[in-house]
Amino acid sequence: MFSSIKAIVTNKDIRKRILFTLFAFLVYRLGSAITVPDVNTADLINGMQDNSLFAMLNLLGGGGLEQFSVFALGVTPYITASIILQLLSMDVVPSLTELSKSGAQGRKKIDQYTRYLAVVFAFVQSFSLVYGFSKTYTTLIVGGVTISKVLYISTIFTAGSLFLVWIGDQISLKGIGNGISMVIMAGIVGRMPRQITSAWKTLMGSGSTVKNGTALFVAYILVYLLIIIFVTLINTAERRIPIQYTSSSIELSKRSESNYLPLKVNSASVIPVIFASSLMMAPLQVATFLDKTEFVKATQKWLGLSTWYSLAIYVVLIIFFTFFYTKMQVDPEKLAENLGKSGAYIPSVRPGTETKNYVNHVLTRITVLGSLALAFISVIPHAMPLIWPELPSSMALGGTGMIIVVGVAIETVRQVQGLITQKSYKKYYQD
Repeated sequence: MFSSIKAIVTNKDIRKRILFTLFAFLVYRLGSAITVPDVNTADLINGMQDNSLFAMLNLLGGGGLEQFSVFALGVTPYITASIILQLLSMDVVPSLTELSKSGAQGRKKIDQYTRYLAVVFAFVQSFSLVYGFSKTYTTLIVGGVTISKVLYISTIFTAGSLFLVWIGDQISLKGIGNGISMVIMAGIVGRMPRQITSAWKTLMGSGSTVKNGTALFVAYILVYLLIIIFVTLINTAERRIPIQYTSSSIELSKRSESNYLPLKVNSASVIPVIFASSLMMAPLQVATFLDKTEFVKATQKWLGLSTWYSLAIYVVLIIFFTFFYTKMQVDPEKLAENLGKSGAYIPSVRPGTETKNYVNHVLTRITVLGSLALAFISVIPHAMPLIWPELPSSMALGGTGMIIVVGVAIETVRQVQGLITQKSYKKYYQD
């Protein structure tokens, strides 16, 4: 560990990358604190805590939505657009499927389409949010609601979201880690001190009326740490299928640790949660537009993540999308084909169809565990107020945020270690 820290400090290139990433985080946090003109967010901040779905959107945006900042949407529209295009590229739209298989040039074209679609999603989402919130919170827009003001704020939100995508690209090129993921992580981590401080004031502050506040605060921190440990275990857990090679060009006289096929328990990461929440949020936005009280109440009951009915639907959607996205990420047929091409096989399993069926069987079994764990972690912050109604909303434990933070942190550490190794090899060959 100390050698890695020393390598980071002494290596000029890695040091520059880390400083650039920190500077990008600073720009992001500053933008998240700048509220758009002609907006009063006093009622919105209080109301946001009572709506679980919009609170999740606020989480992914790093707290920018409750501030109605220029970065209110975060990079959510880009993520949604990329997922949809990825789905369409899987033999749904032939032209996109062909592009996805045509190498770097095709991927570049798909990325271009993704950005165009992200602009459309960002503007539609911005307009619906601004219009819907202005109906719910009549004091939100100073001077009254007009179409010109709604369009003006929506345009700022759209520009801010695409600017964040550009910042993410710059982090990927000049910084550390996957830029888009790092932007999301920065927003979540930036809110953690505020959440812990709020819990401290609620339980142990001078005006607190909670009994045994110290014990509850200690328990709160311990549970938070346990969630982090649990998420880390789920993100790093994998099923290793042993493989052997038939090629005489590969020396396998000594059994190597690398001779296995790793299948992650949680191959889908946090994507199923984002997809499930987006699917449940869409009817709520439509209900807000229709402006019918009874319909809004019914939609909130079944999809608002504030009742056991809606949480049950949420869990089912997460499990479904976990299986769906895992099958997208890991194709047993292609995997079996690649093993055959490389002269590898699974002991006691025949190459071809039997290998495909075996991998599919193992993948299905571990995905059951991964989907249940993902659903459990995601439901925690929404279920806690139902189990403990007196619990302040500011103390709800963010399991979804932890999935993102831990996953991005693990990948970033691996990339830094890879850079250190790469620089060590270069130095060795130069010497």
